[in-house]
Amino acid sequence: MQKILLEIYEKFKETYNIENWWPIYDGKEPFTEISVGAILTQNTNWNNVEKALKNLMSYELLTLEKLKDIDIEFLHELIKPAGFYTRKSKTIKEFATKSYKRKQIDREFLLSIKGIGKETADSILLYGLNRPVFVVDAYTKRLFSRLGFVKEKEKYDRIQKFFMENLPNDVSLFKEYHAGIVEHCKAFCKKKPNCEKCILKDLCFYPT
Repeated sequence: MQKILLEIYEKFKETYNIENWWPIYDGKEPFTEISVGAILTQNTNWNNVEKALKNLMSYELLTLEKLKDIDIEFLHELIKPAGFYTRKSKTIKEFATKSYKRKQIDREFLLSIKGIGKETADSILLYGLNRPVFVVDAYTKRLFSRLGFVKEKEKYDRIQKFFMENLPNDVSLFKEYHAGIVEHCKAFCKKKPNCEKCILKDLCFYPT
C-alpha cells in the first residue's frame, strides 16, 4: 500500500508546485497567520481568505496579542471577504485569547475552541506547528474514494488513520501530499472530473 501511495505522491511532485504550499504573506507571527487562515478558509476559497488576511495585515493585527484585544465589530469588517464573518470572528477571538502565552497547543486544546473542527485543527498542527498529522478534507475523500482506497462518506478519523498507517511519519511529506491532493482536485478531480488528461487515470477505478 505504501508503495502505491508514494507513487501518487511522486506524481504530485512532478506535476504541481507543492513545496512551501501554504502561503505566508506577513511572516511576523507565522503560527498566528496560518491559524487564522485555517479558520477563515472554512466554507470559502483562498482568494477570499487572502483578502481578509491582507486586511488584517494592513492594520498589523496578525498577532495573538492584538487579535485577542481587537474590537469584534472591527474584526467583522476586516474578515468580511471570507464570509461567515460573525462566526469566524468569535472563533478567531477565542483562539487568540486562549492561545496567547499558552505553552502547549495540541489537538484537544484546538478542538475545545468553538468553530474549530478536526480539519482546521489538523491544518494548524501540520502547517502552523510542524506536527506530523495528516489533514483530511473534502478533496481527500473525493480523490481517494474514486481511486478505490476509501469510501467517500468514511469518517474523518478512519481516513486519517489510513494515511498515517501507510505513509512515512514525515511532516514535509504530509504537507506536500495534502497540497498535491488539493491541487490535483482543482485541476482534474473536480466534481465533474477531467479523467482523460488525469495523471492518475491508470490507477483510478472511477467510471468515465
